Amino acid sequence: MRVLGIDPGLRNLGWGVIDVTGSRLSHVANGIIRSEGEAMGARLLSLFDALTRVVAAYAPTAAAVEQTFVNKDGAGTLKLGQARGIAMLVPAQAGLVVGEYAPNAVKKAVVGVGHADKGQIAHMVRLQLPGVDLAGPDAADALAIAICHAHHLQSAGRMAAALKGAA
Repeated sequence: MRVLGIDPGLRNLGWGVIDVTGSRLSHVANGIIRSEGEAMGARLLSLFDALTRVVAAYAPTAAAVEQTFVNKDGAGTLKLGQARGIAMLVPAQAGLVVGEYAPNAVKKAVVGVGHADKGQIAHMVRLQLPGVDLAGPDAADALAIAICHAHHLQSAGRMAAALKGAA
């Protein structure tokens, strides 16, 4: 299975791709897409085009996106939501079901605690994906989202197998 994790952002959208073989995770690629242009439409289009190229280049079989948290700046939250829409649309357009995870759930899955900082996330991503060269904090977060999704899918698979065996 190949998992694409996406950390949505309007200026910087992080992405990371991992391969999952049994319980083994391996790094494929990661990067940061920086939106271009001043107008909102141009920025969203640049994110869409670049993320579409990532999906075409790496052909993931699963995808996950971090959920938006609501902060004090309502306008900022709405703008982030628009970038998140692009992050969900591109994999869905490729026929993938897109998993969604709260930031604290991702941190707990990767670091072990729900309130880890970006440095702790990057450190644990490096431990779980030896030899990874992180493009930056947004790419580390995207890889963490992919790792979280891989763990979730593995657990769901084990549960389905156990239920089938009990039937």
